[in-house]
Amino acid sequence: MGYKIRNQLDESTLLESAEGDYRIEPGAPSGAVQENISQSAVRDLRLSLALLQSQAEEIVSRAAQLAESLRRPLELADDLSAGGVDLVENFGHGAAATSIPRWHFSMLNDKERNDALVVAVERQVRPGAHVLDIGSGTGLLAMAAIRAGAARVTTCEMNPMLAEIARQTIADHGMSDVITVLGKRSTDVVVGRDIEDRADLLISEIVDCGLIGEGILPSVRHAREHLLRPGADISPLSGRIFGQLVQSEAIAGLNHVSNAAGYDVSLVNVAATRGHFPVRLHTWPHQMLSAPVELTAFDFVAGDLGPGTSTPEFAVTADGRAVGLVVWFELDLGAGVTLRNSPENLSSHWMQAFIPHPEPLDVTRGDRVSTTLEWTDDRLYLR
Repeated sequence: MGYKIRNQLDESTLLESAEGDYRIEPGAPSGAVQENISQSAVRDLRLSLALLQSQAEEIVSRAAQLAESLRRPLELADDLSAGGVDLVENFGHGAAATSIPRWHFSMLNDKERNDALVVAVERQVRPGAHVLDIGSGTGLLAMAAIRAGAARVTTCEMNPMLAEIARQTIADHGMSDVITVLGKRSTDVVVGRDIEDRADLLISEIVDCGLIGEGILPSVRHAREHLLRPGADISPLSGRIFGQLVQSEAIAGLNHVSNAAGYDVSLVNVAATRGHFPVRLHTWPHQMLSAPVELTAFDFVAGDLGPGTSTPEFAVTADGRAVGLVVWFELDLGAGVTLRNSPENLSSHWMQAFIPHPEPLDVTRGDRVSTTLEWTDDRLYLR
């Protein structure tokens, strides 16, 4: 798709995409409207069109993979009846690999995490309980709940590939009759349609390096109102987020650039992440410029769990330029079990989160610096 925009700077500015066979002409509107389209606006529009084109090409690529996957089962019917088909060989390693994020492997190999979650489940499941598990993954927590004495588990997984893996893994462990895998978001589950009745206990580990990035806030909020019995138990009970001011050109450079080989390439910063993203702190040169501070906390049992802000204050411990906050969580799973991804916990599969400042802050030892933390349903920001 192409766009032709006229302004006072260039009477024939042509924004072209791959096809270049469409034109949107300004037509008859007043010349003042046309003249108000600045060169900056033209550049922004070109970037927006390029973004749409990139997204469209990704959709086309995924559609081609899907079409191939739908075609092959028909061709492979004889092989299936004869004893099965190699999934990776016949459906493409790329399709399977891109369907399941790679962090699932490090997560499932995180012994500290697995042990903590299973112990928390074992200590909180009551005999005969109906348990709701949000974020099935491979079915680990659902199976742990049954072994701990639950009568039945309803587990939700929005990733279709993972949902099927969970079903088959659960079947391999002989638990299909007591565990139901729903291949949908928990926020789309309706009592009386998808599940027979409300649950007695919610278990969930849908947290990222910054705690809220996988949607735990809206998921628990919805479950409390629509899917749980009054007074139902919830694990995790709460989560706290901590942070420190950090100086690190290397970490800042993961999300910002000005110059490369003598050329100004700063336009690429339009693709920079404004909210938090993962960093393995100990792998990057850095200096902490403050002591840790609790930034905010979430009560999963009774808190409102909506978007909000806080204004933490930091006591500066060293001179430097703060490029943002290094952030980690502490998750109270209940029954005396806690998980954290603090910088000193090198064995955790969770990295730390980094939240960039809109602009670096020059600070001096002894200063007290305040900043505003903002969070949405799934992202942490500084402003």
